[in-house]
Amino acid sequence: MGGGQQQLQQLSQELQALDEEIEALESEIADYREEKTDIDDAVEAIETLETGATVQVPLGGGAYVRAEVQDIDEIIVSLGGNYSAEQNQTDAVDVLRRKQESLDDRIEETQAEIDELESESDELEQQAQQMQQQMQQQQQQQMEQLQQAADDEE
Repeated sequence: MGGGQQQLQQLSQELQALDEEIEALESEIADYREEKTDIDDAVEAIETLETGATVQVPLGGGAYVRAEVQDIDEIIVSLGGNYSAEQNQTDAVDVLRRKQESLDDRIEETQAEIDELESESDELEQQAQQMQQQMQQQQQQQMEQLQQAADDEE
């Protein structure tokens, strides 16, 4: 395999690696957005529920049990790092809103990484196209030289 072909193959591999990395980051953003939606649902529930309301509590495996809210100001909220704390209604919403802000920041940072990788990918694609054009021109010149040599022999 010629040097140009090897370089082209290497560029192709780099492009594939970039595409895989971009795909993984886009998947992360989708996960962050799903988590934000879950938080929105939780905030809406916290803001609309009242003491004495009947709710369905998930048990896992698609099973639920009906339960009555004993006190809306006793909400257990995950703080991260496997820690949770009991919060009143207002504080629970505040904690969840801060989580959303953190997710927004992560989405923004991850999108910036994607933009950077896409820019790098575009540059590599341009390099690959230029190399292909150069290789085609060289092949064309070689063909013309061979044709000229064959014509000269006649």
